[in-house]
Amino acid sequence: ETEGRCAFTSSAASSADAQPAEPQRETWSKKMDFLLSVVGFAVDLANVWRFPYLCYKNGGGAFLIPYTLFLFIAGIPLFYMELAVGQYHREGAATVWKICPVFKGVGYTVIAIALYVGFYYNVIIAWALYYLFSSFTNELPWLKCGNSWNSPRCTDPQLLNGSVLGNETFYSKYKITPAAEFYERGVLHLHESKGIQDLGPPRWQLTLCLALVIFVLYFSLWKGVKSSGKVVYITATLPYVVLLVLLIRGVTLPGAMDGIRAYLYIDLKQLGNPTVWIDAATQIFYSLGAGFGVLIAFASYNKFDNNCYRDALLTSVVNCVTSFFSGFAIFSVLGYLAFKHGAKIEDVATEGPGLVFIIYPEAIATLPGSTLWAIIFFIMLLTLGIDSSMGGMEAVITGLSDDFKVLKRNRKMFTTVVAFGTFLMALLCVTNGGIYVLTLLDTYAAGTSILFGVLIEAIGVSWFYGVDRFSEDIERMMGFKPGLYWRLCWKFVSPAFLLFVVITSIVTSGGLRYDDYVFPGWSNVVGWGVAMSSMLFVPGYAIYKFLTVPGTFKERLAYCITPEKEHHLVAEGSVRGFTVRIVNRKYLFGAI
Repeated sequence: ETEGRCAFTSSAASSADAQPAEPQRETWSKKMDFLLSVVGFAVDLANVWRFPYLCYKNGGGAFLIPYTLFLFIAGIPLFYMELAVGQYHREGAATVWKICPVFKGVGYTVIAIALYVGFYYNVIIAWALYYLFSSFTNELPWLKCGNSWNSPRCTDPQLLNGSVLGNETFYSKYKITPAAEFYERGVLHLHESKGIQDLGPPRWQLTLCLALVIFVLYFSLWKGVKSSGKVVYITATLPYVVLLVLLIRGVTLPGAMDGIRAYLYIDLKQLGNPTVWIDAATQIFYSLGAGFGVLIAFASYNKFDNNCYRDALLTSVVNCVTSFFSGFAIFSVLGYLAFKHGAKIEDVATEGPGLVFIIYPEAIATLPGSTLWAIIFFIMLLTLGIDSSMGGMEAVITGLSDDFKVLKRNRKMFTTVVAFGTFLMALLCVTNGGIYVLTLLDTYAAGTSILFGVLIEAIGVSWFYGVDRFSEDIERMMGFKPGLYWRLCWKFVSPAFLLFVVITSIVTSGGLRYDDYVFPGWSNVVGWGVAMSSMLFVPGYAIYKFLTVPGTFKERLAYCITPEKEHHLVAEGSVRGFTVRIVNRKYLFGAI
């Protein structure tokens, strides 16, 4: 063993052959409850407002090549890993780290991130609810100018394809359409804020909508998976019905085929652009939802012998197919909008809230029966958001209640505290300048921090707990070991993929912006403070654990990296060795 590379290897007594004692833990009433919950969590607003645009701008059909590649070499393996860990150990995101106690801080990291996301994600759902209520009129309020919230510059979009506004770009022109002004001035009241330093009081209309969203979330979760498992029969399936209806209506509109052709146009030259691969990698990671503790929490309520391998394949593929399918419903309508305004597809194609709260509603408003179409569309947004938010809140509740038994005994009260706390923090995002707070949280609360958390999680499971041991756990559950492909992905490919995405995230990060508004420097410091507040759980808990366990330095290290069920071996002197060896390529592959 003279040439090769460094690798961490561990020697330990093999796990006991007996199946671990299962505590009396609640389980899903039906297998379908679990599947719909996972699909409902993974398929969220980003499937509608982000993937179609990324596909369009990154070479159309060519974008599917790196997207599919990353799905199978990193996305599904990480998805499978989280489901298997949660199901075998039947614990939430924190206590599941009894497999390697020094990594328990990772659990607190992902729980904190899931909580932070709830502070602003529920506000986006509240916007959709506000739009839904506003749609119950004979004429949609974002169809014409002349409303109390409109500015003197408000202009009919039909006039924006000419030179009426001189050399302004189409996007800057589009900011003064009735639909854009309804969103920014009628809903957000952004014109009454000078920036993040000038938030103003919470707006009562959005506060009531937010309260209603929290109310629905609470009563969906207060009884655990027995109640949430029933809610998802509506929230996880209705979006597919609505997307199909919108697609059927969309393809009948003039210009729809131009939009779909633009969406699918294959430009293989784009594959030489590094940005395309970066976009594909980040989109796969965020769209599947690994790292928020949700998959671990959901899987912990499965029966011990459930086939989570099949579940991982099925739900991951369904999620990605949904993203692709939604692009047809989106771009058929964008093609119609471009046709109606005499504009190009690139002039109306956008991503994020601007797509679902400005562009798409403006197109809907011009259709016969626009009120009905608007109601259908915003109900879809509501259901897409609700079950994703349910997943995040369940991760927090399960993760902490498994760690602190007093919370488990008082689940309803704890759910009330989490829901009310989320509501209070979200009030910052329903002020006049709330969009600035939301942008800050969206950028930092679940940006680099969630990537860091999942990277440490993958290293902890694959390298410290060990792929061999993990594979034996899966064999005890399902009767078969994962193949070489999965073990290679877990040990090498997935960590390398995550490291790539983490580095890319840091390198490409810049100062905060919202449209033309540039955030002050202190807001970026606050943002990194939010990110670090979750990431510091990893080293913080590791130090705490090492200092509080008994024994010599070597024994403490052994206690920290040895599964709790094997701590008696450390006490008996059978200390788990942890060394750095120089190994050749043959040893590396043989050790998997």
